[in-house]
Amino acid sequence: MRFLPALTRAAALGAATILAATTLTACGDDSSSDATANPYGLAQPGVLRAGTLTDAPPNVYLKDGKFTGFDNDLLTAVAGKLGLKVEFVGTDFSALLSQVNNHKFDVGSSSITITEARKKTVDFGNGYDFGYFGLDVPAGSPITGFDQLAGKRVVVVQGTVQDDYATGQKLDPVRVPDYNGAINQLKAGTADAWIAPAEIGEKSATDSSGKITVAAKQLSPAPTAYAVAKGGDKLREALNKGLDEVIADGTWSRLQAQYYPGRPIPADFKPGSGTVTPSASASAAS
Repeated sequence: MRFLPALTRAAALGAATILAATTLTACGDDSSSDATANPYGLAQPGVLRAGTLTDAPPNVYLKDGKFTGFDNDLLTAVAGKLGLKVEFVGTDFSALLSQVNNHKFDVGSSSITITEARKKTVDFGNGYDFGYFGLDVPAGSPITGFDQLAGKRVVVVQGTVQDDYATGQKLDPVRVPDYNGAINQLKAGTADAWIAPAEIGEKSATDSSGKITVAAKQLSPAPTAYAVAKGGDKLREALNKGLDEVIADGTWSRLQAQYYPGRPIPADFKPGSGTVTPSASASAAS
């Protein structure tokens, strides 16, 4: 009878060991399951939350309550290749990159030009588009080129590569938070010129009822790409893979023709990884 307490204690210790092992195994299974269900570390599994703008057609904009434009439609197609749904959220460009790196958004979609300075805040996928700087001026302006901006009141959207250009040229630009702010300054005559993404500047001039004209444009020095948080390699690599797939199946060419009809593609520009030739069949059908 004296052996019973010892046996009871041994049985209890054995049960505790089994329970602990079972708990550790279950935890390991949960971790493995989470990685499988959410391989890209998204805020919500299966949903790609994208920060974008509402007022920059034809690149990114809001139309009839839906986010659209070349960049956003392309991102939706890329996400579809990964089995993801995209949730677009409007924001200001000046805050977008920090919001991506802080994981408010999984990705930034806004014709973001790759620069060394921006690489300190976010990581970039492969380039999916090229761009031009546009110079918009009020109708009747004598300004015809970028070399005539010294001493003029030049407006830019804060934080854009056009802001960087104007600052580098020592133009002391007036910074506004969004594209509508720049357009309104030109219409009101409180700015002499607006340095804009050329496609956005051309669309704005077309929609201005003759109040704004495009004086000049020049090729931007770097491609545009989607931005992800620093260290988000799995998501970045997946987006790169999806991008190559939509280049190969003709989606990229179709969207180029839809949003930028007649715009020539520079001979040295290769979208995505550069290893996939854009299909022309969808472009011809659009």
